[in-house]
Amino acid sequence: MFTSQTSMQTSSFQDSIDVEEKDTDYDNEEMGYNQKIQLNCYYTIYLYQGTSLTLVDSSLPAEAEPELRCYISRRLSKGALLGGMGNIATVELSVPEAAVGCYCCLLEQERSPEQLDADGNGYVICLMGGSEKGLNLFRLELDKYVQGLQSSLQTPELVNLETEIRPYLSMWYEESVMHIHRVVQMVQGSISFLLHAALSHIHVEVTNADDRTKADVARFIKAASLQGLVQEDTTTASLCKASEALTDLIIDCSTSPATLSNTVSNRFCDDWIQSFLNAAERCNPFLLRQILENFKLKAIQDMNSLKRFIRQAESSHYALFRCCQFLQGCGNGDVLLQNAHAEHSDLPEACSIIRVLDEFLSEQQAQG
Repeated sequence: MFTSQTSMQTSSFQDSIDVEEKDTDYDNEEMGYNQKIQLNCYYTIYLYQGTSLTLVDSSLPAEAEPELRCYISRRLSKGALLGGMGNIATVELSVPEAAVGCYCCLLEQERSPEQLDADGNGYVICLMGGSEKGLNLFRLELDKYVQGLQSSLQTPELVNLETEIRPYLSMWYEESVMHIHRVVQMVQGSISFLLHAALSHIHVEVTNADDRTKADVARFIKAASLQGLVQEDTTTASLCKASEALTDLIIDCSTSPATLSNTVSNRFCDDWIQSFLNAAERCNPFLLRQILENFKLKAIQDMNSLKRFIRQAESSHYALFRCCQFLQGCGNGDVLLQNAHAEHSDLPEACSIIRVLDEFLSEQQAQG
């Protein structure tokens, strides 16, 4: 009976890490990845006054911009663009790709008291590239990036168009989408150490690097972390407190690939290395993000399984045995038990079971 269950767990895990083999949409939709060609990406900014759109700047081909403007006008007339909230869809334009993913956001301007009843005023920002499916994976990053433009749009003359706005919009793809790819390229096979640090709430220090590299690593750790997905605030606080006793992971960027010290990993994180490296080799940031999301999903599923086993073990010795077998088989026992400790800290029966599991895992590790 248990052999069958272990086999099902292995199959489920393999399904998770084989996303790049099953989900070919990313390669089909994001043109040029297999040939390592830079993805074409575009931007457009419109002034929105009343019900009219006025082009401010665009990197689209001349014949494609009116098509986009028509599309945006229809969206605005239907009330489909809300201030400050990004909207992602597929648009058909006269560009080499024919159809591209399009992120649109209306940045409303502050109104004076006499303008409160007037129609909306502001700017519509459009970022285009890849597919709708791919851009949806980076929605939060795109929202934050576009909001960063707000302070540059305060003067109606936009005298800073060439010095600030155009350079900023031109970098949207590099800054909002490519950061995960840059981190994987930087650390190569050591990516498992970053994954383990993210799951374990271990602080990561980056040395001999510029600000963008440090920001890239911080964003990767945040994207790979389960913090914020844990429901109980006390659990998050306990995890952070527990991590304070752990040694910081240090990334020295003076070498290529970067050199990592104070490294800790486990079999679960190691099993994902090749998937990340394959996607990075294919220059596919959208696939990389999907793999990262699958990594987190599998970790969450395993945490939920362990919680269920612990509840059952309170009244069944066989369930305790299943807990031990599960921790041994999943390859992520140290992380799961760390989370279980934090989540069950106020439940005496559960804590006694977790102590037994801790001892079991320590013995297994000592035996190699």
